[in-house]
Amino acid sequence: RALAPLGPDFVSVTYGAGGTTRQLTHEAVTALASHYGLNVAAHLTCVDATRDETMAIVDAYAAAGVTEIVALRGDAPQGAAAFAPHPQGFASSVELIGAIADRGGFTIRCGAYPEPHPDSPGNAADVAWLKRKVDAGATSAITQFFFDADTFFRFRDACAAAGIAAPVRPGILPIQGWAGAKRFAARCGTSVPQWAEDAFAAAGREGERALARDIAVRLCDDLIAGGVDALHFYTLNRPDLTAEICASLGVTARQPAAA
Repeated sequence: RALAPLGPDFVSVTYGAGGTTRQLTHEAVTALASHYGLNVAAHLTCVDATRDETMAIVDAYAAAGVTEIVALRGDAPQGAAAFAPHPQGFASSVELIGAIADRGGFTIRCGAYPEPHPDSPGNAADVAWLKRKVDAGATSAITQFFFDADTFFRFRDACAAAGIAAPVRPGILPIQGWAGAKRFAARCGTSVPQWAEDAFAAAGREGERALARDIAVRLCDDLIAGGVDALHFYTLNRPDLTAEICASLGVTARQPAAA
């Protein structure tokens, strides 16, 4: 309700850690698609499911009128040290993307890492893996969050040099709480710059929200100045800060068409 008036290209609904909310994800996706007039992209992972089970979810989305999927490998289930594919499941996001593409009828988005994925040996491997996902059928990518626009620009240039023609959209994380953002960064390989540590330490709890808004707006301004034409916000189910950032960027509610 809070963000739909801004006219997003799509909204996505994630899985919980380890695919634990698979049924709730399906229910949320179908409700948003049916009742709120939003283009919904459903997250789908390879975690803890057979190929047949995963493709049954794809078929159920299609039956509900969902035409977009964000296809991901997914994180290790709770308590597991590392991701391990189900014996009868998809071993990677590349395999999952290929199966969805072969089925047809979906726009497929995938993840991308402007800084090395925790399981990756380095940036070059992440670019090569993204190319495999695009070659398998992904039509665009959404990056993990980052703090500096140059981090994204270096990755975008490397993708172009590797022949990746699909759009790579920067993922923006409005910082709802500094401690939580740092834990999130540690899990996904995002480097935390010292300037951010110093800024949040100086701001304290009372100034944290205003600082978070300012950092996000400056980052988005830098990205737009560098040629970025679409931004993907990780709202974490808390829309107000994202709405404030969008307003600062000049993105306001769309007026309904005249009758």
